[in-house]
Amino acid sequence: MKALFIGQSYIDVTFLSETMPEGDEKAIAQDYAVSFGGNAVTAAFVCAKLGIAPDLLCSMADDWLSRMFRDMAAKYSIPIHSCKVKESSLSFIMPKDGKRAIVRCRDNDFLHPFPDLNLAGCQALHVDGHIPHAALHYAKLCRKHGILTSLDGGAVRENTEELLDYIDVAIVSELFCEQLGKSPEDTLEYLRAKGVKVGGVTQGEQGLLWYEDKCPIKRQPALKVPKDRVIDTNGAGDTFHGAYVYAYLADPKGSWEDHFKTARAASAHAIQFLGNEASLPTVLDLDNVQKNFPAGDE
Repeated sequence: MKALFIGQSYIDVTFLSETMPEGDEKAIAQDYAVSFGGNAVTAAFVCAKLGIAPDLLCSMADDWLSRMFRDMAAKYSIPIHSCKVKESSLSFIMPKDGKRAIVRCRDNDFLHPFPDLNLAGCQALHVDGHIPHAALHYAKLCRKHGILTSLDGGAVRENTEELLDYIDVAIVSELFCEQLGKSPEDTLEYLRAKGVKVGGVTQGEQGLLWYEDKCPIKRQPALKVPKDRVIDTNGAGDTFHGAYVYAYLADPKGSWEDHFKTARAASAHAIQFLGNEASLPTVLDLDNVQKNFPAGDE
């Protein structure tokens, strides 16, 4: 095991449509994509596509959607460890004008305890908090063994406060800040006070506001992707997480500023494609994005 990612799995159905029908109306979409979905799940696929396949502990059912998901994971050589649920989860996603509307059908009523895994060789843990007891258990275990722990703070979840006591890297959303009732800057100071070594708030076109250890808060500007190239922003944050974990695994002694530059390029690549699988970047894609799109302050 090179790394362990933990989160809720989905099958995502993403479609482009000018209108959303109501009542007895019908509409024809211009395009669609079917792929894997979920925060830590998408991050795991990004890490694998870039060249380091992590293990994935996620929700799994005994149905045809889970079989589809397993086929997708096998394609990228991602070992699956199941947290058993009755039904697979689905997301219906409608990107439009740089935003995305989402309807989720989620089963997070876990039927059995999460599996006990051997972490031998594991160098990083990444969690999104969607399987809270498993996330906390493995965060504690990884902290005990000196394994890097990373949190996708897309939202404040039931045990986030306790979980943060065992997190080394926490990159959170603006929604996370709002739920805490804090500004992005105050949220970063909150993370710092919790002992998080590297903390950040993703802010879309404004880039990443972040700190490392006791250093002052600074901003990493986003890359300037022309608006007519932006197709689907869903999963861009998940891609960011997967790419910085990959960058860390590829170069554990590298700087976090460089790891986040890798992640920034991955997100800039991802938003130009429809659906999570089509948006997965290769290392060559990252190089091309960094050559073709300047940063906001350049």
